[in-house]
Amino acid sequence: MDNKILTLVITLPLIAVVLLMIGLGWRNRLRRQSDVEQLPAVPQELSLPLAAADGQYVATTTSGDWLDRIAVHGLGIRTDAELTVHPEGVLFERSGAGPLFIPANRVTGVRQDSGMAGKFVEKDGLLVVSWTLGGRELDTGFRTRRADDKPAVLEAFQELISAAPQADADSGK
Repeated sequence: MDNKILTLVITLPLIAVVLLMIGLGWRNRLRRQSDVEQLPAVPQELSLPLAAADGQYVATTTSGDWLDRIAVHGLGIRTDAELTVHPEGVLFERSGAGPLFIPANRVTGVRQDSGMAGKFVEKDGLLVVSWTLGGRELDTGFRTRRADDKPAVLEAFQELISAAPQADADSGK
């Protein structure tokens, strides 16, 4: 048998097995995370954004474990996105996946980091939004397309986070 044919006969089944294992792993992750609550609905009306940026939605992971990607609700899919910060919350308009809206009272923090869930960039190249969904603490990563957009977005997040406790106090929560 020719070496090229032998190599092909050995390689194709190995590739098929690897792809099958990846599929089984993703399916099992979906099953393990089936208890994750439904995502909050995007409000019908949102105020004008405090800040906006185009970029890449990296993924949502369990807080503190940047490798534990949340697979349910399409949260583990990396896509291009537009991030807008509104007084009501944060909206990720993701292409190829549904929108992700995080109400202002669920946002617990924002920081800059160099990587998460298979995406690694320069120091402080990612914005990581910490938030809660049900009883889970999550981190969502976003990389702005233009570095000049990041300071305005960070400032808007700080404004949103500092306003959330006051809004809760005003509403009697």
